[in-house]
Amino acid sequence: MGKRLLLMKLLERFKLVPVTLENCKIFNDPIHGHIEMHPLCIKIIDTPQFQRLRHIKQLGACYWVFPGASHNRFEHCLGVYHLAGCLVKTLRKRQPELGISDVDVLCVEIAGLCHDLGHGPFSHFFDGQFIPLARPGFKWKHEHASVQMFDHLIEQNDLKNVFLEYNVGERDLIFIKEQIAGPLAVSRDQAWPYKGRDQEKSFLYEVVANKRNGIDVDKWDYFARDCHHLGISNKFDHMRFMKFARVINVDGRRQICTRDKECSNLYDMFHTRSSLHRRAYQHKANKCVEIMIVEALLKADKYIRIPGKDGAQVKLSETPEDMHAYTKLTDHIFQQVLYSQEPELEEARTILRDVESRRLYRCVGQTRPQQGCLISQDEAPSWSEEIVTSLTEEELGAPQLSPGDIAVSVVDMDYGMGDKNPIDHVRFYDKSKMDNACRVRKEEVSQMLPETFAEQHIRVYCKKRDQLSIDIAERCFIQWCGDRQDRLKKPKGGKSSAPELTPLKKDEIEKEDEASTSAQPPNRHDSVRSRLSL
Repeated sequence: MGKRLLLMKLLERFKLVPVTLENCKIFNDPIHGHIEMHPLCIKIIDTPQFQRLRHIKQLGACYWVFPGASHNRFEHCLGVYHLAGCLVKTLRKRQPELGISDVDVLCVEIAGLCHDLGHGPFSHFFDGQFIPLARPGFKWKHEHASVQMFDHLIEQNDLKNVFLEYNVGERDLIFIKEQIAGPLAVSRDQAWPYKGRDQEKSFLYEVVANKRNGIDVDKWDYFARDCHHLGISNKFDHMRFMKFARVINVDGRRQICTRDKECSNLYDMFHTRSSLHRRAYQHKANKCVEIMIVEALLKADKYIRIPGKDGAQVKLSETPEDMHAYTKLTDHIFQQVLYSQEPELEEARTILRDVESRRLYRCVGQTRPQQGCLISQDEAPSWSEEIVTSLTEEELGAPQLSPGDIAVSVVDMDYGMGDKNPIDHVRFYDKSKMDNACRVRKEEVSQMLPETFAEQHIRVYCKKRDQLSIDIAERCFIQWCGDRQDRLKKPKGGKSSAPELTPLKKDEIEKEDEASTSAQPPNRHDSVRSRLSL
């Protein structure tokens, strides 16, 4: 009798709190419609650490270029939560033999909800541009901050017991964090580096952040959400992908696969990603605004202090190491500097006033590396001096610009895996052999698919706005590209003086003239006579 009573108490302790409409909440999302939110996720949302995402723009400086890009990380995280739950529940219903439990579903949903907790001001701008310049050598990414913020959120809001009420224990918390940032501690001799779930549930790590091929619900939401707000069409149908998603054992590990006929749909997905980068995320005006805000924050970094743990006053660039201070850091830092009164912030204020007044740096041209030549981001800082000294004062007929008058931006655009084709890492199945995974070669899909999957653009901006300085910067940039024809292609942008780098020979000009003459439309009377003869 005593053993039975003990067993009943243990079962009662680990019994899941019933999830009903009374303790759930419904969010009306413009992208996914009505989202039913788990009560534990409501507890997470109603914390200062999560609410800060309301004040971080999803697309950072894009809002200065695309007026519709006003959405924030908050709603994106809700969308990823929803899609993560949809996908894992679909797999559980279609394949009960996978053994997906309610706790598995909840952990995947929480990972989707919390995957962007660590983003700083203006999203990727903070960890991608500001921190590397403010703290060279400091290896830090927003995914790591998301894990730190998740721990901080649980501790500060005393949610550990609330998690236990829904049977989410220590190992489940590790599983959630591993989905966000990958293995927390990797040993080279480990065949399976994850601790949160065993290898038989390896496919669950592909839902929120797929490290194998990049096909995950995070992308699905930002494709749909960003396209909606930017006014760009989204050609990828994530709901259709879910209809054909299936878990298959591939080389000893279970992976999420899809039907072979869906290969073209996946190429559309990665093309959508590339198109968003080309048309919005890497827009030259957007990158210009980012460069200006980075400069302003670098100038303000030594003077701005944010309250941290135990009353410590933390520098802007040091907040990633203090979650108390990082919780208080959002896009508001722009206004904090802009409306400050301290004389030491005058330089930073001037730059931000220029952003507000649309007095942006002028893009004087852009170029691309030659085929097979890869440009490192570390090379860009030294190029400003090389560009301004590429022509002497005698050649310019005017004083040279200083290196500080030039800003260089190296932009990477790809399909998500550098120069690799991500579809090569996807496995497909045939309708007649649903448990056999296979590859689909690009040639089997279409002859019109891309041959290369990555490219770089090098853009040069002139910080001075007078026409003479802009002309000098453009001439220097063209000369600089000409001096490096083994690495760089002919520049574009600015005035039409770039073709002077490789002037056409006389016979080439004659050939072009002949081609243009032959391309002229036929005489109107000739066309009338031809129709009459017909």
